[in-house]
Amino acid sequence: MTSTLGIAVIGAGRMGADHVRRIGRTVGGARVVAVADPDGDRAKEAVAGLDGVSAHSDAVAAVAAPGVDAVLVASPGPAHEEALLHALARELPVLCEKPLTPDPAGALRVLEAERRLGRRLVQVGFMRRFDAEYERLKELLDGGGIGRPLFLHCRHRNAASPSFFTSDMLISDSVVHEVDAARWLLGQEITAVTVLSPTPSAAAPEGLGDPRFVLLETSGGAIVDVEIFVNCGFGYQVQCEAVGESGSARIGDAQAMVVQSAGRWGGEIAQDFLTRFADAYDRQVRRWVAAAARGRIDGPDVWDGYAAAVVSEAGITAARSGVRTPVELVERPALYR
Repeated sequence: MTSTLGIAVIGAGRMGADHVRRIGRTVGGARVVAVADPDGDRAKEAVAGLDGVSAHSDAVAAVAAPGVDAVLVASPGPAHEEALLHALARELPVLCEKPLTPDPAGALRVLEAERRLGRRLVQVGFMRRFDAEYERLKELLDGGGIGRPLFLHCRHRNAASPSFFTSDMLISDSVVHEVDAARWLLGQEITAVTVLSPTPSAAAPEGLGDPRFVLLETSGGAIVDVEIFVNCGFGYQVQCEAVGESGSARIGDAQAMVVQSAGRWGGEIAQDFLTRFADAYDRQVRRWVAAAARGRIDGPDVWDGYAAAVVSEAGITAARSGVRTPVELVERPALYR
């Protein structure tokens, strides 16, 4: 492997293009050498102005391109499994945006392919683990600063949902972040999911069950509640309050300057996740590049991606049925303990 990590970026949509920009401008020790997207013109647009970068319409071709030392997967979820399996076949470190795969069966196939290699090469892009506020809350909980955690109260709001957003995606694309954050913050698995649905907001597109209230039970006896509201209208907001036996701690209250002038005070609310978590994405990719240069990962692994897929599937079932739904995981392989 060369001193500068050569990265193939799979997917040149909004997330993939942002990673191409990030690697080129804010991450040292790496450069993009190949980009793939089924829309060949979009792949070419993503690499415009970059020297020595090849554009492909096929992910397999990009993974096999000369100079590729690692792979960053930012394509839509249904395309992840194929790219991951090809990268693992070449024993390349991977950073894969969530979801690992859209379904638990696909995640298990990736897990088995990695387990056969005997080392962890795939990192899943749950970027909240790299957010400074989340890191401080994790440190507080691990240190017993508020006693044994009893509750996590979470709010996840978007100004508006994209046109393709479905009711299932409230769980699989949005609440999945709280699923991973809760597992990480508490060091516990999710054991059951209940989803409550109020009358949809008047701002929700027809047929979209927005907002929803999700209850997660954990293996350590804690309760996590999530308000997911993807058409709140005013901006992007992610908050989390941990309540323990001897105190509480809350993050996500403010992310911008507060101005006091002319008898008023106020500030700005981020309008999307790329703004709110810009620093977390930068830190995530920097740490992944440093680890990948040593053939390793430094963050959520395939087991975390699999667990999130299983909880998401249970959450979708619970939302459709209105019934508390247990979460059943396979036995955790030794590689991920």
